[in-house]
Amino acid sequence: MSASKEYTNGEITIVWKPGLCTHSGICVKGLPGVFNPKERPWIKIDKAETQQLAEQVKQCPSGALSYYMNDSKKSNTQEKKSMDKTTIKVMKGGPLLVNGSLAITHTDDSAEEREKPTAFCRCGQTQNRPFCDGSHKQLTDFE
Repeated sequence: MSASKEYTNGEITIVWKPGLCTHSGICVKGLPGVFNPKERPWIKIDKAETQQLAEQVKQCPSGALSYYMNDSKKSNTQEKKSMDKTTIKVMKGGPLLVNGSLAITHTDDSAEEREKPTAFCRCGQTQNRPFCDGSHKQLTDFE
């Protein structure tokens, strides 16, 4: 897996783990001035306010993006938020995007809990079951 990279504005640090990225594009669509994969560096953290950055990073379905506030060093992946309901969105040509409080039991009976958007594979090609790893992008007839 690729090494993680950090981008900071002094208040917040965004952590990117490229090996986890499913290239859903949610970050790019949400804050296109900040996230631009065609430029280097691809994250321009100074192009949005700290709160906007935090809210957008929380939408990352793969966990490739996370953040911590520099004064607390507490990662958003450690924050627990109670959510009223779980929602599922079918992404055209992509994964099921599940947002809410999740209790996941894997085929080996191991369990985990998630409180953030999570992308589940629909195409069956992922190497990170049950989660999406972006393999659907190689398929020409997947909707």
